[in-house]
Amino acid sequence: MVQIPKRVTKEIYADLPKDLKQNPVSLDISRKTNVEAVKESLKNLVMTERGERLFQPHIGCDIRSLLFDNATPDVLITAKQMIKDVIRDYEPRCMLNDVDVLFNTDGDVFITILFYVINIDVPIEYTITLKRVR
Repeated sequence: MVQIPKRVTKEIYADLPKDLKQNPVSLDISRKTNVEAVKESLKNLVMTERGERLFQPHIGCDIRSLLFDNATPDVLITAKQMIKDVIRDYEPRCMLNDVDVLFNTDGDVFITILFYVINIDVPIEYTITLKRVR
């Protein structure tokens, strides 16, 4: 009987998650790998305001400043460009394909990022939701 070898997923990228949850089996801090690591990084970049990180004042995207603006075409173009710039400058593991920004009537912002992770041939679509707090 020929045994088929198990397919092993190669870990290319690994990051620690923000919540620092413990792995129940190894009792070590769990990790996010490959696509999940890049998604977490993209979310952090989009949600971070410029000047928010100590000793790294240029990292971030000022997308929250647009939450209270009217959803005009100019604001949408500005938001898309801000997101593209921060991803291009600070996330080298990702090849950006497209960014779509949608404002709804409640003031929420839906950001859809279409990208490829370097060395992974599958396109990834990731949606981030920003809610305006009243």
